[in-house]
Amino acid sequence: MISVLILTFNEELTLPSCLDCLDWCDDIVIYDSYSTDRTESIALSAGARFVQRPCQDTSISFGGDEGYHRTWALRNISFVHPWLLVLDADERLPPSTFDEIRSCISELQLPQSSSTQTSPVAYQLRRRDFFQGRHLKHVQATPFYIRLFLPEFVSYERLINPVTVVTGPIACLSGAIDHFPFSKGLSHWIDRHNIYSTLEARELCIVSAPLTVSTFFTAILNPHYHKRRACQKLLFMSLPARPLIKFLWLYLLKCGFLDSQPGFTYALLQSVYEFFIVLKVREIRRLASPASY
Repeated sequence: MISVLILTFNEELTLPSCLDCLDWCDDIVIYDSYSTDRTESIALSAGARFVQRPCQDTSISFGGDEGYHRTWALRNISFVHPWLLVLDADERLPPSTFDEIRSCISELQLPQSSSTQTSPVAYQLRRRDFFQGRHLKHVQATPFYIRLFLPEFVSYERLINPVTVVTGPIACLSGAIDHFPFSKGLSHWIDRHNIYSTLEARELCIVSAPLTVSTFFTAILNPHYHKRRACQKLLFMSLPARPLIKFLWLYLLKCGFLDSQPGFTYALLQSVYEFFIVLKVREIRRLASPASY
């Protein structure tokens, strides 16, 4: 009924717990970015398929383009079931969420084409982040993610933190996915986001989308959550003092202070990550300018 795709890179610490939550699934695909630890042996011992993208640049996360990396999997891996659930190795699917997913998709007929489709081809689920033993109820920047879909109707865009592009109706489930982004330690989170900030900076320097009146209206009024998010990101990236704005937005406007000390720390880490992006954009543009030599 449902296939599962798990993205991995050196996940020997997190993958076993993720797989333990998926004992109902008979088609688990581990989509790996050339791990050097025990990820492959753990996957195979659990009965999962293990797939690596040929010719991937292993020197940087996702080969330097997460959108392409994810889309490649949807177009080149054959899944047993029509519906696909996508997870990261540090995420867990609660039994109650699986029950809701199973009940929901069992009532749907598979679509013939996106032009005539009226029932959903994708579902977004809430993601619950955990940090220092606490559920961050308020300080999350983006609580909804499209993780359950028919692969033929979905693709991804952007070098990092990609936008999920769906050609068909999208619905929302009430269930959640539990996320443990610090399960491999604070240093790992910082190292990973140092790499991510490099890709975000490259994305900002490559994509030059002019802001228009429609951008503002889409960011506020568009009924599709992820279309709103894409335009909101464009607007946000054009603001000065983004690191400070991000901290104030997460900690004050989104009431991150209600998440106590973990909420403050998380908001601060996110603002530092934003500052990395700002600095790296300046560096890329300075090195590209003839006046810098």
